[in-house]
Amino acid sequence: MQKFKENWQISRNWQLIFPLLGLIGLGYSSFKLATLIFNNQITITLVIAAVIFYILLKLTLIIFEKLEKKWAVNYRWELISIFLVFATTGSSSMFVSRPLIKMMGINKENLPTFAYWVLYIVIGFIFYQILLVLIGWIFGQYKFFWDFEKKMLRRFGFKCFAD
Repeated sequence: MQKFKENWQISRNWQLIFPLLGLIGLGYSSFKLATLIFNNQITITLVIAAVIFYILLKLTLIIFEKLEKKWAVNYRWELISIFLVFATTGSSSMFVSRPLIKMMGINKENLPTFAYWVLYIVIGFIFYQILLVLIGWIFGQYKFFWDFEKKMLRRFGFKCFAD
């Protein structure tokens, strides 16, 4: 356990929550993918899930090495926290924007399909930006996500909001 803590630069026991949540999320995703491939027998599904878990874990660790150099984080465990924020925000933005779209009366029956999906994506994207900073703050990564948000606003041409 000490070697694991040193590898991820964990100095306090509460920081172990991030690798634990990361592994749980990776395991759940692997199992869901395995049930898409083969759903008849639980034994084969679990074996496929274990293989997918191993592949995704190796891929994630490669991505960590590359992003650790690109993003200026103080500790390696913060990368897990950042990935958890991205995953949580992506799902949450659609759950938040869906009821708002219904309240506004936007549906496929009163709009052309293309217009509906464009509005759906735009509204979801707006909530994604707001939730990214909020959930980043909850996970202790406010500064990273605020800087990330400002950079994104500049790229979209909203320089006045970023400065």
